[in-house]
Parts: sequence; structure tokens; C-alpha cells
Amino acid sequence: MELDEKYASCQPDARPGSFVCVSVSDTGVGIPAENLPRIFEPFFTTKEIGKGTGLGLATVYGIVKQHQGWIEVDSHVGKGTTFRIFIPRGTPSTTNGIEKPTTSLVVKGGNESILLVEDESPVRELVARVLERYGYRVFQAGTGAEALDVWRRSQNEIKLVLTDLVMPNNMNGRELAERMWSEAPQLKVIFTSGYSADIVGKDFKLQPELNFLQKPYQPQTLALTVRRCLDGKHR
Repeated sequence: MELDEKYASCQPDARPGSFVCVSVSDTGVGIPAENLPRIFEPFFTTKEIGKGTGLGLATVYGIVKQHQGWIEVDSHVGKGTTFRIFIPRGTPSTTNGIEKPTTSLVVKGGNESILLVEDESPVRELVARVLERYGYRVFQAGTGAEALDVWRRSQNEIKLVLTDLVMPNNMNGRELAERMWSEAPQLKVIFTSGYSADIVGKDFKLQPELNFLQKPYQPQTLALTVRRCLDGKHR
């Protein structure tokens, strides 16, 4: 789609230019007008307790923003909803801000033990394979509680914790790290997230490629961040 100034002036996030538009529609119950401004907020949900976390659309929003795009929503109660995702067209040389594969970079591995905490099992298995390919020994956990069990058994071996910021069962990545730091203040921790790191709070310092990885990321970026964190002076 070619969008002009007139179109862009009618949508808060739109801008003129050449875009690919992906449109998804349903014939469901629709979204009440009072909820529309909040649907992309992390943890906002109208579902019953245990039926949803309010992170699905927040994650989608973060991915689209990473690709310099935006989302438009048109919904009518009782009739359904249409989501339109706009992504700028371009060539490999014009992927402004999108992480490029670091194929020419030689990344050093290691033999340290890493505790990997990720509730999505396919993601966890993939990340574990990448880390093991670089020589690391990997302990895996799907929740904060599982991670604490592993920590109690093997904390003398674990040199770094790689944890998702948002996890089920009422313990997020920051809370998990703080529990471990109370026992091992110098423990190295890397946080990952599919959306803004602001979810942990403005008082919590996160530094890209040192102790924070924005999803999705390249395998070499993962390995480089792990090595930098392990070799760094601060946790």
C-alpha cells in the first residue's frame, strides 16, 4: 500500500510511504470502545483469572514496533474485529534498526554452567541448543519455582542465569533474580523479553547486549551477550 499525507494524518502512528499491510479479521464478540485504548498494554486482559495473561497483543505490538510498523484496529461489539499490521517495504540495505545477522563476527564460547529460565518450551530448547553449541553446560527451568529448585541443588556450579522477564505462577524474572542475589550478590543475570524492558520498573537498570536481550535475537547475539556478561565486572 502507498500511504499519503492525508491517510497518515488520520492515524496516530501512521506515516506516508510504501508499506505491506497484513489484515486479520474475525466475526467474534468485538472489543468495547472503552477497552480499545488499552488492548496493547502488558497485563491488560478482560478474561477470567487463569484464562489469559494480557501479554499476547503486547508481544505482537512490540514485534511490529521493532520493525518500524504499527497496528490499526477496527472493532464493533457483536460484529467482530479487524487488525491491520503495517510494515514498511524495503530492501536488505534499508532495514533501519532491525538486527542484522552477525555472520562475520567470531564469538568466543565457554564451559560455564548457565541456568536457563523460559516458560515456552520450544524457545527454551532452542536457546539451550545454541548455548550448548558454544560449549556451555545448561540447566533448564520452565518457571521461577522450578528455577529456585535447580538453584538450591546446583548454585555452586551456576555462573549465570538467563531468564525471561515475564513468567507464569506469580514470579517474574526480576523477582527470581532478587531471590538469588540475596544468596549470591555477584551472580550474573541476563534478562530477555519480547517487549519493552520497562515492565520491570524504571528503577531497574537494563543494558542491551550486557544484561538484556530483546526478543527475537540472533544466536550469535545471544552468545556474545552471554560472554560479555560473564566476563564483565558487574552482575
